[in-house]
Amino acid sequence: MRYKTVAIVLIAVFTGLLMINYVQDMGSHSLPEQQIYSQTRSLMDTTVTITVVSSNETSAIEIIDNAFEKIKYIDELMNNYDNSSEISILNKDDKVTDADPELVSVIDRSIYYSEKSNGAFDISIQPILDLWASKYAPGGTNQPPTSDEINQTLKLVNYSAIIVEGNNVSMNEGMKITLGGVAKGYAVDVAIESLKSDGISSGFVNAGGDGRYIGTKPDGSLWRVGLQNPDKSGDAVTIMNIRDVAVATSGNYERYFSDEAKVSHIADPRTGYPSSNLISSTVIAKTAMDADALATSVFILGEKDGLAMIEKLDGVECLIITNDKKIIRSSGFSSYESN
Repeated sequence: MRYKTVAIVLIAVFTGLLMINYVQDMGSHSLPEQQIYSQTRSLMDTTVTITVVSSNETSAIEIIDNAFEKIKYIDELMNNYDNSSEISILNKDDKVTDADPELVSVIDRSIYYSEKSNGAFDISIQPILDLWASKYAPGGTNQPPTSDEINQTLKLVNYSAIIVEGNNVSMNEGMKITLGGVAKGYAVDVAIESLKSDGISSGFVNAGGDGRYIGTKPDGSLWRVGLQNPDKSGDAVTIMNIRDVAVATSGNYERYFSDEAKVSHIADPRTGYPSSNLISSTVIAKTAMDADALATSVFILGEKDGLAMIEKLDGVECLIITNDKKIIRSSGFSSYESN
């Protein structure tokens, strides 16, 4: 399943690729009955890591399994490349009736993000993504779409035409939506709630860069999460000390419609063209879905408008890397950083 067609998150935990997660040696400082248990699996077209702090290995493994099952369910529900999924039915028929409440909730929340970002985030962007992808697919022109093609396709991009009534969702004929910008974040949130309901108060879930952290490490210290330097693999721009929040990053330096042309895979739903306002935007928020969608929104809005949006939201902070390599923080971001 192709998640992150709208947002490309560039943070990963314990993968050694895009996130540098600093887990200190607990040694003699940890409580003897508390240990870290972790499993990593491939789900949602990415690497998913679930880590818990527990005193019982058997229980910890069972709890982790339960959380993975929750993620698997979300993957199946929101996979628009599975013709039998409800989102595929919506894209084919322009409507879906008696939909799964979780799908309805994510679509409804996505409309909220669109409103907050003045349309910079829009799950109905799929036709534009399809247009660009077709140009660089085998047999394509290997050239950008024409302005006429883009303008014609933009007529199908309109989040305000997505109507949610109870558990029924409908939209204009020919529209298609993608939840690639929020589904992994939502799956992380669902997995965290599963851990909590099973009695876990400390741990984290990371799905391809969407990470949410609860509680502390066994020694009582905060989780330390590093944001990779886009110019130097293995180097961190900053280290965040976090607890009971989520972190997500959208960036312009990993996936492209065309590797040769370096055409960004992140498109602006307002213009139909790839976004190139920033190198990356990192957002800290209460939930992974919020961090996920808002990081995309900031990336597309750019420095001025992106920061203005974040400053209006309670409990949300961001760090921006501009095209000229400047690092800009929202007013409260530094409170999460290591001294």
